[in-house]
Amino acid sequence: MSLALDLPVTRFLHTLEIAAKEGKHLSYSWNRLPNQAIDIEWVIGLEQNPDCAERLEAFVSRFGRMQDTMADKLFPRWLLALAELPGSQIETLNRAERLGVLSSTERWLEARNLRNRLVHEYMTDPAKFAQDVVLAKEYSLMLIETFNRLRQDAMTRMGHKKESLPEALLLPEKIKNG
Repeated sequence: MSLALDLPVTRFLHTLEIAAKEGKHLSYSWNRLPNQAIDIEWVIGLEQNPDCAERLEAFVSRFGRMQDTMADKLFPRWLLALAELPGSQIETLNRAERLGVLSSTERWLEARNLRNRLVHEYMTDPAKFAQDVVLAKEYSLMLIETFNRLRQDAMTRMGHKKESLPEALLLPEKIKNG
């Protein structure tokens, strides 16, 4: 590991780049899910549609990965770059909410529980799983919006130039509709 990555600001910027790539992949997978209603019949039909099942698996994986990166690495490194000591994950999330980067710690924790259900209870209850996939699509938008607020914070609070940061992420529906 480079010594430069040990500097809090450099580590934060490096992790912001990683989260940007993950966000682009998440948006791509979000857009690859079907436009039709995701319901119990759709979930049951995945057994006969391995291509769609594979797209769903990629979406679920990318949803969890981006959430993990942001909560476990990006938020704490952002606080360190601001010369603050991150605490427990809940303390870090609460601080991010107070600083205006996270819209709601409660919603983030709900998304975290959802991520765990999607990964560990994969299709044991098709009706519940369908509801959870719909929720994951909604919470994906929250992840992308949170990334964009954190990126904006890096410009306004930390003074980074727009050109030195990864591009803002487009919401999947904006990608879909042009």
